[in-house]
Amino acid sequence: MDLFNALYGEKDLDVILPRHEQGLVHAADGYARSTGRVGVCLVTSGPGATNLVTGIATANYDSVPLVCFTGQVPTSLIGNDAFQEVDIVGITRSISKYAVTVRKREDLAETIRRAFYIAKTGKPGVVVVDLPKDIQRAYGSDRYQKEITIRSYKPNTSVHTGQLNKALDILNHAKKPIFLIGGGVNIAHANKEMTQLAELTGVPVITTIMGKGAIPTTNNLYVGNIGIHGCYAANSAISNCDVLFSIGTRFNDRITGKIEKFAANAKIIHIDIDTASISRNIVVDVPIVADAKKAICALLEKAKPLHISEWTDEINHWKLEYPIDMKNSGLTPQMVIQSINELFEDAVVTTDVGQNQLWTTQFLDLDENKRMLTSGGLGTMGYGFPAAIGAKLGNPHKDVIAISGDGGMQMNIQEMATAIVYELPIIICIMNNGYLGNVRQWQEMFYDRRYSSTCMRYRRSCETGCNTPNHCCSEYTPDFIALAESYGAKGIRVTKAEDIKTALISAKQNGKTPTVIEFIIDREINVMPIVPPGNSLNDMILESAESAECC
Repeated sequence: MDLFNALYGEKDLDVILPRHEQGLVHAADGYARSTGRVGVCLVTSGPGATNLVTGIATANYDSVPLVCFTGQVPTSLIGNDAFQEVDIVGITRSISKYAVTVRKREDLAETIRRAFYIAKTGKPGVVVVDLPKDIQRAYGSDRYQKEITIRSYKPNTSVHTGQLNKALDILNHAKKPIFLIGGGVNIAHANKEMTQLAELTGVPVITTIMGKGAIPTTNNLYVGNIGIHGCYAANSAISNCDVLFSIGTRFNDRITGKIEKFAANAKIIHIDIDTASISRNIVVDVPIVADAKKAICALLEKAKPLHISEWTDEINHWKLEYPIDMKNSGLTPQMVIQSINELFEDAVVTTDVGQNQLWTTQFLDLDENKRMLTSGGLGTMGYGFPAAIGAKLGNPHKDVIAISGDGGMQMNIQEMATAIVYELPIIICIMNNGYLGNVRQWQEMFYDRRYSSTCMRYRRSCETGCNTPNHCCSEYTPDFIALAESYGAKGIRVTKAEDIKTALISAKQNGKTPTVIEFIIDREINVMPIVPPGNSLNDMILESAESAECC
């Protein structure tokens, strides 16, 4: 209350009041990712602070710079189990970059300055600053340092020339090289430089989900995403390359498949700002600890064109022979996302987590004017919509589109009120298949169609063990269109492919309120290809059901 009392009538700070603290932190995350600036949260003690935990972990896993201010009981009561007291520093220490309680008023300004410095520099992350009530109320100096140095914190700012030369020598002798680009390139805002490097060398580029957009997806050198839902060409390129040049990725299990067979015939070069990420999951031949943008700029000064036309021809053949294409009849997510590609040139697209996220990362075109925000490391359902709110606040002149599933949309749907009161014309696309679709797909493919606790149309009166959705199923709850309209938003339901563009154009023209477009898609539609758990990237299932094709 003391802080908000001080903010009363403040004109230089825009205070956004959410409807839930998890919505708040995801919105601050979306703001930070889309603008490159530090996002800021302010919450009360106790449950206000603990409601940030999922969002703190989400942002920190994806290296998003946030500073989260939490209220705390007076210093004299800390440790006494006072009303709404929690040890938020202890709770968040393992999921943040830095967490601290301010215990002296004279330390306040320096602590806040350090918080922003730590959040933004090196590998970006989340800093939690816990503010006891007596510290908030105490008077003191308003001096705020412009420059700061921390003896125990010295983020690396240089590129090791010797290691870089080693990497270039290996690259120059490669016959089948590939660039593997992760989220670190997008975080470093090195997209333009990465495109220049790919075009200079002629080396094909594959990306992780978080790295998509590092070069324009329409660039001839872009192959596609790698991983358990990666495209055939990208996964095959990894399995057949002789040099894997990786920048800004952690080599997590979602992209490697069976580690023993990952890039088994390749020399691996790995550039990452985090020393701990190098050789943690995949042992590399040339480690380079550096900021992605600085490393890429250094490479541009020394790199040269490679003569690898046979290799690029082979990859292009794979792309043509095995494209990702949804062959289902009727309305498909591919049609929706391709319509977004055609109608929106300057946009921020956020996704939730699940099938909606995977379809978006497969089909969405990205370039310097169109960015995608998604929860990669933690995989947080409920992220997409509030992240879109933050993105719109940070980019008021861009179109902002949130793509969600029917399950994830309900996790933070209360933020519709936030979007209404701040007059944010966000477009929310709900892919409604009546299931927690990603889990249902795994239950279909790997658990003998035992659809346990994934049907969103379930009623207590339903038959036990049902796994056959049909026209007799109960009505879906809630009615998303009626719910949107109850908030004051516009609601559109689309059931036919020919109505997709009309709905999106109508939403684009609605400049005052959010628009919810509910796309009714096939209930058992799957994300393909897929690499079964425990298998190598070569062991892809390319198609669903009886027509399934394996490689």
